Order: sequence, then structure tokens, then C-alpha cells
Amino acid sequence: MFEILKKDLSAIMARDPAVHSRLEVFFCYPGFKAIRRHRRAHKAYLKGHFFIARWISSRTAKKTGIEIHPGAQIGEGFFIDHGSGVVIGETTVIGNNVTLYQGVTLGGTGKDTGKRHPTIGDGVTVGAGAKILGPINIGNHVKVGAGAIVLKDVPDQCTVVGNPGRIVRGPDHRPDIDLNHGDLPDPMLDKVHALYKRLIHLERSLTDCAEKLGCDNCPVEDCPGREK
Repeated sequence: MFEILKKDLSAIMARDPAVHSRLEVFFCYPGFKAIRRHRRAHKAYLKGHFFIARWISSRTAKKTGIEIHPGAQIGEGFFIDHGSGVVIGETTVIGNNVTLYQGVTLGGTGKDTGKRHPTIGDGVTVGAGAKILGPINIGNHVKVGAGAIVLKDVPDQCTVVGNPGRIVRGPDHRPDIDLNHGDLPDPMLDKVHALYKRLIHLERSLTDCAEKLGCDNCPVEDCPGREK
């Protein structure tokens, strides 16, 4: 457990540009406090000490604002940035080198029993406020945009945005840890821009038609040139 916590600490040092020292991370970062306490709670949970495990997780939620069920399985190199409002369900499985931002929910969709929370692959980045719900699989090195709501499986190395979550970038090579959310595509905005360009093109074509044929000979009844 100590070796895993060292890797969690190193992950924060590597990914957070605001950090100044390991001592600062150990005592001041709520995300590190939460994962450190969760390791103890999960160990008690596996031994069947469910009340102690829930007591530890409950106190952790009060102190950090991060709620992690002691049954959740979390790999090494885990980083919760800021952390307020993060919720991780009981049957969640998280791989190595995963980064979550504030307000992320890894939850269920109802009162199902058994596996009811998501499985997150290695090197995944989940943006602020994103919700990943149900027993779905998020592949390795996936980027989930801020505010996305993901309800279906996502293959490796894809980018997901929107509500409901849509894959806007397919598999391609990217670094193991990708924290750059500034270049996420907006498919709806792209469609609006394409529609706007198309309307401008049509208006210019109708105007050229009116000038060449004259209003009386124009075959388009609603041609804007008739109003001139």
C-alpha cells in the first residue's frame, strides 16, 4: 500500500502545475487525502469490516467533499484534481494513471444489483462535471470532456463530449496522460458553422441569379431580388 501511495503522490507532482512540494501534496491536497483514506477503507472492506470501511469513507467525504465507496477498486497513480463533488460508486473499477476533475460522478443508473458502476481503463482523463453512469467500459487513454454524460461503452483512445456523450475523435496516438481540455472539438458548433456558411452561399447565389436573369425571368418565386 505504501508503494502505491508513493505512486499516487508522484502522479500529482507530475500532473499538477500548481504544486510546489511533496509535503504540500501530503498535507494540503484533498484528492490525495481521499485516496489515502480510501486505500485503508478498501482494505477493511475486503476483510468484511463493512462498518469500519463505511465509517472511514464517511469521514473522508466530510473532510474532503470526495465520496468514494470503500468497495471501489482503484489502481495506482490516481489523481483527483480539486476534488469537490466527486462521487465513485461501489462496483467501480479504475485502472492506473487515471485523472478526475471536480464534480465527476462514476455512478449507477438505478437500483440494479451486481456490477452497476463503470469500469475505467488506464490513462483516462475525465473532465469537470462529467458523469459516467452504468456498468459500461471506458477504454484506455480515453478523454471525457467537461460536462459530458456517458452512458455507452467507449473504445480505447477516443474523445467523448456532450449529453449524451458522443465520440468526436476516434482512436489515435496520444500521450498516456492528456490534460489539455482546451482543444476538445464541439460537433454542434461545427454543424452550426457549416449551416451558416451554406446559407451565405445560397443567398449570394440567389442574388447573382436575380442580377443576371432579371426579376421578371427569375425561376425562384421567393427570390430576394424580387423585393428590390
